[in-house]
Amino acid sequence: MSEKIYGQFDLETIEKLADIVNDKELSEITLSDGDKTITVKGKKFIPVPPMGQMMPNMAPPVGMPAPAAAPAAPAANSTSGKQVKAPIVGTFYSAPSPESKPFVSVGDKVKKGDVIFIIESMKVMSEVTSEFDGTVKEICVNNGDAVEFDQTVMILD
Repeated sequence: MSEKIYGQFDLETIEKLADIVNDKELSEITLSDGDKTITVKGKKFIPVPPMGQMMPNMAPPVGMPAPAAAPAAPAANSTSGKQVKAPIVGTFYSAPSPESKPFVSVGDKVKKGDVIFIIESMKVMSEVTSEFDGTVKEICVNNGDAVEFDQTVMILD
């Protein structure tokens, strides 16, 4: 006699359903028998970690050229101001599309929460917003440049 779970389905059936969900990488599977129903859910797949949870030692996505050696930093960080850093590894874009004007240019005033650039990583475009109010003093990378995690992209006054 097989063991029943809550008087509905036997353990062997549940284990087979779980195996199917895992083997086929399904999000869930439901089995009904009259008034009896069971749903087995699999693991959720999150293709891109949420912003701020990327690991700094991640390799660039496949197909992305390895970034060139970083240019020498100015002596003792002579550029003062609030640094806006890349939250993920990817490609820097100053505008939403090639035909559009840049989100910001040197001399523009920005407010906390304004979109100031995009980083593309693994075919996903991530808008980056300003953490500060200020004026764009310097844009440290060029449109289309590869950026590293925590690399200074922009400086605000």
